[in-house]
Amino acid sequence: MEGKIIRISGPVVEAVKMRGSKMYELVMVGEEELMGEIIQLQGDRAIIQVYEDTTGIKPGESIIPTGRPLSVKLGVGLTSGIYDGVQRPLNLIKDQIGNFIKRGIKVEPLVKNKKWHFVPLKNKGDKVRSGDIIGYVKETELIEHRILVPPDFGEGTLTYIEEGDFTVDEPVAKTEDKEIKMYHEWPVRKPRPVKKKFEPSIPLLTGQRVLDTFFPIAKGGTAAIPGGFGTGKTVIQHQLAKWADAEIVVYVGCGERGNEMTDVLTEFPELKDPKTGRPLMERTVLIANTSNMPVAAREASIYTGVTIGEYYRDMGYSVALMADSTSRWAEALREISGRLEEMPGEEGYPAYLASKLAEFYERAGRVVTLNDKEGSLSIIGAVSPPGSDFSEPVTQNTLRVTKVFWALDRELKDRRHFPAINWLTSYSLYLNDVKDWWSNVSEDWFSLRT
Repeated sequence: MEGKIIRISGPVVEAVKMRGSKMYELVMVGEEELMGEIIQLQGDRAIIQVYEDTTGIKPGESIIPTGRPLSVKLGVGLTSGIYDGVQRPLNLIKDQIGNFIKRGIKVEPLVKNKKWHFVPLKNKGDKVRSGDIIGYVKETELIEHRILVPPDFGEGTLTYIEEGDFTVDEPVAKTEDKEIKMYHEWPVRKPRPVKKKFEPSIPLLTGQRVLDTFFPIAKGGTAAIPGGFGTGKTVIQHQLAKWADAEIVVYVGCGERGNEMTDVLTEFPELKDPKTGRPLMERTVLIANTSNMPVAAREASIYTGVTIGEYYRDMGYSVALMADSTSRWAEALREISGRLEEMPGEEGYPAYLASKLAEFYERAGRVVTLNDKEGSLSIIGAVSPPGSDFSEPVTQNTLRVTKVFWALDRELKDRRHFPAINWLTSYSLYLNDVKDWWSNVSEDWFSLRT
């Protein structure tokens, strides 16, 4: 079944003959087969947001449904990688076609011909179920990549598993009717399942005294860093990515300047992990979706980042996700909402802005995974309010769903006081949660704060 394009408006395409399609289904748009996602259905008509530049597409071109949602490939080889918003590996694209991404290019996010040494932790005849760890691969010197049974696998008995060198496409284990490889796919909009969530009670140490002492964030917590232009949001996130005591860092550059992503790419390989002396890139995944990339891909980059973060959390790691900046994502929602002719909310943002932000931040948490390990995913989102106006909708809706507020102050920035955290307007709602942990380290920590 192929649909036909009848209207194009920037990144939004309208098509007919789409009966039988599903919401959020991945489709290939036009002759160049650009990647798109269905965001509205009415009868046999579908509205599609396209994750690539739509220049030159014309009415009458075809739409090919794939029958599956927008998904990411989760497996060995993710760390040290840099991807765009829809998980295309930018370093591999550069090797193939140079510095500029061609429309419609399709490159596998995981290297398919590289062999990895798999060490099994289960034996033939063992029962396995969704989320179990069946073995591991030493992905980098810092990261032991634990091979997970996919969360939607069900149960089975292993009929084959052995140590050896495999590519990600080769099965490392088999049950009666299924194969387990070193990667699996997962829809980006669907949170990965867990057994239960804990109250966050262990602080995520950031290495910044003003944050750890006065406004601590817990592992599995959420924080917002609002601040006007030049107040240091990106620099703080870079510092947290370098020095926070998370085991894995996922850095999402969402709609920000390209030179800031360049800073990360040039600095991180040179910086050493304080515990092991290895380059920090060996525990980092970068999602680069700069301001000149298609706006629809900003939403995809946020969801891609948080899904990769959940994947490492399910291995039992402490993960920190930096999103810089969620305001650019909200602006993309506003632009697409305008093209869909939806009723605008405050300042032109869509009425569902609050629920979209909540959907993202609620994927954080300290959890018991399906394999009974404890993992955490902390989300720290930068917000860029125009003119440092904290009453604007993105900041206010973010404050509703986050428990830490690190407010950056323009006056402190002008005085060269960095980090420019305003200690009068910032707050943390995790103080009582982390108090017991701190009292074991320093009995008078809570009283010294005041």
